[in-house]
This record gives sequence, structure tokens and C-alpha cells, in this order.
Amino acid sequence: MTSRSLRTTARTSSEARAVARTQTLLPGKDGIGTVRRTTLPGGLRVVTETLPSVRSATFGIWAHVGSRDETPTLNGATHYLEHLLFKGTRERSALDISAAIDAVGGEMNAFTAKEYTCYYARVLDTDLPLAIDVVCDMLTGSLVLAEDVDAERGVILEEIAMTEDDPGDVVHDLFAQTMFGDTPLGRPVLGTVDTINALTRDQIARFYRKHYDPTHLVVAAAGNVDHATVVRLVRRAFEKAGALTRTDAVPLAPRDGRRAIRTAGRVEVAARRTEQAHVVLGMPGLARTDERRWALGVLNTALGGGMSSRLFQEVREKRGLAYSVYSYTSGFADCGLFGVYAGCRPSQVHDVLGICRDELDRVAAEGLTDDEIARAIGQLSGSTVLGLEDTGALMNRIGKSELCWGDQMSVDDMLARIAAVTPDDVRAVASELLGQRPSLAVIGPLKDKQADRLHTAVS
Repeated sequence: MTSRSLRTTARTSSEARAVARTQTLLPGKDGIGTVRRTTLPGGLRVVTETLPSVRSATFGIWAHVGSRDETPTLNGATHYLEHLLFKGTRERSALDISAAIDAVGGEMNAFTAKEYTCYYARVLDTDLPLAIDVVCDMLTGSLVLAEDVDAERGVILEEIAMTEDDPGDVVHDLFAQTMFGDTPLGRPVLGTVDTINALTRDQIARFYRKHYDPTHLVVAAAGNVDHATVVRLVRRAFEKAGALTRTDAVPLAPRDGRRAIRTAGRVEVAARRTEQAHVVLGMPGLARTDERRWALGVLNTALGGGMSSRLFQEVREKRGLAYSVYSYTSGFADCGLFGVYAGCRPSQVHDVLGICRDELDRVAAEGLTDDEIARAIGQLSGSTVLGLEDTGALMNRIGKSELCWGDQMSVDDMLARIAAVTPDDVRAVASELLGQRPSLAVIGPLKDKQADRLHTAVS
């Protein structure tokens, strides 16, 4: 390298350091729980939460891409790529990647959702530099070889087959299809047998280059970590791969799923030879940024979030019609879903649906009692805190918050927002959401007459 090149490199490095911006997002107490963010040149964001009292650390990289960013022919590409990033880089083979983390007793995994993908490793705090190097190498240096695409195709088809063997899981995909139809939010995250068989190496490689840009990534680390050290190690890993800045960034596509929600009152039935009928009764919910989500969380908890909830008491405890019954919410960037799930004997499906519909209508018209709301607030507050007791949960919280909201909220602030929910807040959101005409998805061995009668549950 010439002296001029050395001077240019030094100047570029100096400029890169100059434009890196670091902020303290949550100050914590005595340095415990402090959350900081550094934005590196090129737009890569690094957020950390420091807990000096633990001996572990969880490191993750979040990509702002999920199955809703796929075209019909690319359905399943995001999840396919998740698998392939573990198959080898320019520096490590697939065995090298797994062996490096296994050798220090750590754990490494990834998951794909409809709007994001996350790759992470949990290790002892002393092994955090190794975890950062390995995960960053996977994200920036994957080879996506044709032979790996072909080999992993069989693995993904087996994963689809395994999922298909669990109707209690598949019914949620069927409900999404019922609500959103043949749109990105309505298609399964895993893809289908046909789309997985049709995907090529070139298609997946283009998808990788398009979406794994620094501006679409958030790095998160939680535990006994030092923010400056994490930033330095991440920057070194991305610079080594030439991935810290890119000139071919593709802007994120707008996400407007509200137009995709189909007319209410739809019924989808998948005939299966199962011991139980699996049902989801639901309607449009709230976007994850909607300020009413706190009231919806309380409503969901009281209605179907625990053993004392209305649905559990009415369906299981009083009548013994189901083993599993619960309600849930799914919030996306621009829309959401609210659903009630139950698994029951096929002969009881109409009774179960009738009870669930009656309770939804009753809460929509009358709201919840003060005792139910107080109990739900306590349950939701406790589960929120208890769910953040390990470094993996903390990494998920700060990483997802940065990616989805671009901000951080302290646990105390979250508890305050939950505690501030009033009966009027719950009554308003219940009236608006539960007052809608629902749709229904069912999987089970239902006879034709039974299937025909299902439309009464949504009329």
C-alpha cells in the first residue's frame, strides 16, 4: 500500500469516527440498566443495555425484513436465507460457526417473523468478542452457495412438514390467510412446498444483497457488556467485511396492510383427520404503534390471558369443553389482529364457538368489571417484569424497540402506562374491536353439515 493510500485510509477512518453518534437513551440507576445507542457511518445502529451483576451476554442482529417483504414467488425466501447464513462464510464453514459457540458453552439461533429477522448468540460475558465476530461474520459474509441452497431445501421442507403435523400451530396461519388473503401478511412465514421447491440460489442471493444493508440492521447486546467495546468490535467486524457502508441501499417498501384485510365474516375450513378441532375466531386489531395498545393488552389479559380470564373460566373451568383456550393480539407496523383460539372435540366445536362469541359480544357491549381490570393490570405488569429476567429477553426488548419504534421505553415507564389504563379505556377499545363482525378459521375432521353451520358463529 502506498503512503498516499495509507493517508487516505487514515483520513477515512478518522472521518468515520467523527460521524459516529452516541446517545444515552435510558440512564439506568448507578449504571445498571443503562441503554445507549451509537449510529455508525452508513446508518448501522448499535444499542446496548448494561447489567454488571450478571455473567452472561446476549448479542443479536436484527434485520428489518420479514415474510411480508416477499413477492408471491419469493414466499419463504426470508426464512430460507435465515437457514443459509449458518452454512458458511469466507472465513468459516458451517461446522466452524457452530463449533465456535459450542466450544464456549453458548447457544446460537435465529428466528424469522412477518416483519423482521433476528440472529443471536448467548455466551459468558468473557466470550462476547467471539459471539460478535461469529454473528457479524454470518450476517456480512455468507456465501449462499448453490450446493447449500439445494441441501437446505430438504431441511426446510421437513420443517414445513413438521409444522403441518401441528394443527394447533397451522390454524394461526390459516387465520392470517382468512383475514389477509393472498397478500404478504396472509402468506406463511415458512413459505409453501411449491415456493420452496421453486426458489433458486440467484433469487435468494439477490434478496440477501437487497435487504441486508446497514441501514436496515440493528445490533443489540445486553448483559455484562461495555457499550464502547461492543461498538468497536461491531465496527471492526463490519469494516473487515466491507459492509459498514454501501451505496446500493434499497429503501424499505411502505407497509400498508389495512387495505389487505378482507371483508369480515369469512370462514375458512381445512379438513384434517385430527383428534381435535382447532379454531381461531377473530377480527382486525391494532397496529403496534397505536397508543391504545396498552388498553388492548389489559383487555386481552382479562379476556383470555390466564386461568382467571373469562374465556378460560367459561369454556374450560365451568363446562370442560376445551383444554387450551386463550386470546392473543398480533400488532404489525400498520395494522393488527385480535384472535381467540380453542382446541376441542369436533362434536363440541359449535358450543365452544357460541360461548366465545357470546363473551366477545358481552365485553363489547358492557366492558369489563373493575375487579377484572385490576387483576389484568397486575397480571400484565408482573408478566412484563418477569419476562425480562434474562439477557436474551433484554436483548430482544432493546433490539425490537429500536427496529420497530426507533426508541426505548424503560420498564418503569411501561409499568406506568399499564397502570394508567382505565375502565373507560378498556371499554372503548373493546367496543371498537370486539364489536366488529369476526372471521373464523377451523382445522379438524368436521362433517359437511358441521362445516356449513360454522357460518352462524360469524353472522
